[in-house]
Amino acid sequence: MPIAPANDIVDIALGADDLSILVAALQRADLVGALNGDGPFTVLAPTNEAFATFLSDNGFATLDDVPVEVLTQVLLNHVISGVITSSDLVSAGSGYSNTLANGAGNNSMSIYFNTSNGVKFNGISSVSLADITASNGVIHVVDAVIGLPTVVTFAAADPTFSTLVTALTELTPATNFVEVLQGVGPFTVFAPTNDAFASFTTTNDVNNVLANHVIPGATAISTSLTNAYVNTAATLNGTDTPLSMYINVDSGVTLNGGSAVIAADIIATNGVIHVVDAVIDLPTIATFATTNSALSILVDALAYADTGNPTVPYIDTVSNPTAGPYTVFAPTNDAFVDLLGELEISALTDLTPAQIDTVLLYHIVDANVQSSQLQTGVVSTLGGDITADATAFTLTDPNDRVSNIITALVDIQAANGVVHVIDKVILNN
Repeated sequence: MPIAPANDIVDIALGADDLSILVAALQRADLVGALNGDGPFTVLAPTNEAFATFLSDNGFATLDDVPVEVLTQVLLNHVISGVITSSDLVSAGSGYSNTLANGAGNNSMSIYFNTSNGVKFNGISSVSLADITASNGVIHVVDAVIGLPTVVTFAAADPTFSTLVTALTELTPATNFVEVLQGVGPFTVFAPTNDAFASFTTTNDVNNVLANHVIPGATAISTSLTNAYVNTAATLNGTDTPLSMYINVDSGVTLNGGSAVIAADIIATNGVIHVVDAVIDLPTIATFATTNSALSILVDALAYADTGNPTVPYIDTVSNPTAGPYTVFAPTNDAFVDLLGELEISALTDLTPAQIDTVLLYHIVDANVQSSQLQTGVVSTLGGDITADATAFTLTDPNDRVSNIITALVDIQAANGVVHVIDKVILNN
């Protein structure tokens, strides 16, 4: 393709016969001035044939039929800040960069490149002519218009996710995950690598396990994540009750204590992908008790009770995804420390395992009771009756001691039950 002598990116495009539709598109979207700027820019320039295919595939007769706001974002999705040469891309091999298009949450849109067979972007557009140097950047001519990506676009383009794509499409035929994740969203997707799947086995429903990697209704970029419980698209036994996920950012980002984010903030039009190093299986009550350090004494109490002849084999029960479901009122570490002072003992082991067993039973209900289902009146626990006040959000034990249900830590939903955190240990008579 003959290139007319020129300086900036727009002048080069104006002088190239095979980029005339690109120039017309830039003019219609009022982006000529932007690409005349200092930059520097890396521009992926679709040929006229590429634009003709794009228009036909999307049901547009002419360029004028494309809504201006859509055309603008599509064009900006071909522009990367800075100068990236073909040798830079080949040296990197594959990876992600950001374009000037606006993705979910008004974040910069991501673009994926792979050089294993030529240079390809988002799995659909290959470089046919590289490294056309301009005064304000560089142009790479490409053979296809790069449409605005969904989270599925990146999953399909990046071979790191080939096992995930197989799971989404072939292992779960009853659930059209691809169609869902191509929807409006927004979604936050924690995407396991092929290596993560290679070391994963489960007895749980695969559909629900995959759904457990999606936070619907949110574009949670890495800098917005905090230590918190969130709801995933997975549900309790096919009901409308979503399962929870515990996000911890104390040292990197970990999910339910067993899966770490190893690459973050791949931005699509309808959400964000974070790459994780382990598949996130359905959580149990034990998952949430062991991953939140504020509940560590409760875990110790459960293990200590198990050393005797407990009414319930606690650790096995709370770790079993098919057990229950139960409701657990989980005292914080501070609640247990207060109990030690109240009983004038120095450690829980000053009590017998049988005594701890009796106490723990008062914290377990043999049903899944979300906070919205809590009613004022008698609540029958495995140990005996306590009294709930659904308005004040309190529990009163047989000793008239009042435990407050911590409103910020309710409805922590596992596959085998729900956890509500409380600020005082419940005691029997």
